[in-house]
Amino acid sequence: MRLLPDKWVVPICTCGPVGYWGKAPGTNGTVLGVILYTLLFHSVSFWFQVFFLGLLSYLAILICEEGEKRMMKRDPGEMIIDEVIAVPLCFLGMNTLMASTGHVWAYMLGGFVIFRVFDILKPFGIKKIQELPGGQGVVVDDLAAALATNLSLYIIVHIASL
Repeated sequence: MRLLPDKWVVPICTCGPVGYWGKAPGTNGTVLGVILYTLLFHSVSFWFQVFFLGLLSYLAILICEEGEKRMMKRDPGEMIIDEVIAVPLCFLGMNTLMASTGHVWAYMLGGFVIFRVFDILKPFGIKKIQELPGGQGVVVDDLAAALATNLSLYIIVHIASL
């Protein structure tokens, strides 16, 4: 990633101008993550989702590591690629479940809200994960928030079905 010019690294980290819009760039990144999930993850198999999520996570760690150096900031707010790639994990394995209920919008909205809460508050030790060095700390805490969101959605669905 060191070979990539600044004019590529920083815009990838900030998703172009989106990371600079408004006072809640993490929310902007979450919206982009929902779009990413809808376009690339929703209609594919579980194993493709796992593979693609792993690949994107690895690349995001590398690019965020380099982005921190180039922006000379630790986990800057305008760096939103971490939220974008984490959001699909919120809905991992839920394609059939969402489609079978006919309430895809409810899952998406619920996942969006729960993820934002977990990403902001960083409960369950997620705050500690953020202390990992470089790109790992930037990305892995969002993946942990997304995993907590996924588990929460499954629990909510299970309770609602009783």
